[in-house]
Amino acid sequence: MAAFKTLNSQDIIISPLDLVKGFSYEGNALTASDVGIDRYLGNKFATGSATGYLTEYSQSAIYFSTQQLYYSNYISSSNGDVQIANTQSINPDGTTDGYIPSNAYFNFEQTNLNPLKFWPTSSYTVITPSAIFGEAAYGEALYGETIFEPYIGVMSVPKSMFGDYILPNSIVIETDSGSYFDDGEGRLRMLTPNFIDQDSIVVGNVIYEHGMIVYTGGTRKEGTGYNGEYGDSEYGAGFWGGRTVGNNHVANFVKTTNITMSFSSSFTMYETQYKCTIGESEFNYTLNPTVISNTSNDGTVYDYVTGSYFSPYVTTVGLYNNDNELLAVGKMAQPLPTSRTTDTTILVNIDRQ
Repeated sequence: MAAFKTLNSQDIIISPLDLVKGFSYEGNALTASDVGIDRYLGNKFATGSATGYLTEYSQSAIYFSTQQLYYSNYISSSNGDVQIANTQSINPDGTTDGYIPSNAYFNFEQTNLNPLKFWPTSSYTVITPSAIFGEAAYGEALYGETIFEPYIGVMSVPKSMFGDYILPNSIVIETDSGSYFDDGEGRLRMLTPNFIDQDSIVVGNVIYEHGMIVYTGGTRKEGTGYNGEYGDSEYGAGFWGGRTVGNNHVANFVKTTNITMSFSSSFTMYETQYKCTIGESEFNYTLNPTVISNTSNDGTVYDYVTGSYFSPYVTTVGLYNNDNELLAVGKMAQPLPTSRTTDTTILVNIDRQ
């Protein structure tokens, strides 16, 4: 049996609670089905090539969707900031000439500073060294030069893991081609420990609230401080500052199994507290059917129930909606006697995301 009482708005308190959880994965565990972090290679011209470990898309779809969502205001930018708007002129007859302004897209900016968003828009040519690494895979050698199609890399963290957003300054990624971190302003940086002029360079961007890490390669003109196979085929070790970032860095970021990644996520939990108050004059009669006398056929209760010293006990609290549907049940740790002289308040706490 049950007794009902309506709760008012002042009886309900909702309090947000921000939680942080850290994650760390290595190798193939990154793309395991119970983790769900997928990696994609984007190529503007590879319409028929699939990419993705868990869910496959065409490489061109990855390239163009990432461009549209996060880089459409930066395609013609030379310094990583928002591009200058294309303007149009209005003729006397009301018609227009020229382009419609093209920097009015919402690109989910992560900082009020220069986001340093660089987007590879077309094939590019570099000097080919005498010992070509990756010539067959990356381009066609022509008169001592090699033509490269631009790659981008995308790492996608599922919402079930990043919650509200990836915590800024928490991303650390280690691969064969370099060590990467986010700078808290939505920029993905590569450490350059052997280059005395700077300790890191920008190679991409992070969209914290989408769980997206985009490896564009940055300007692809800054030295990494490293020499070795990851770049010799494009720019070589003889350039000031060592090799620069190239397509093989991007491919390694996406394809290597020799990778470790750690990051923290922010989750908002909501604690809802229901204050169930029993007035001193309420619920003073038990609804337990065991108080009915065994010798009575008319529902007469035992004498001890009618005494002034008797108080019923509360054992369970149920929460119902307006349609009298039971939504939640709370069990008392031990039966709680009601009072005839003071109000009795029971607090019910429910946590939800």
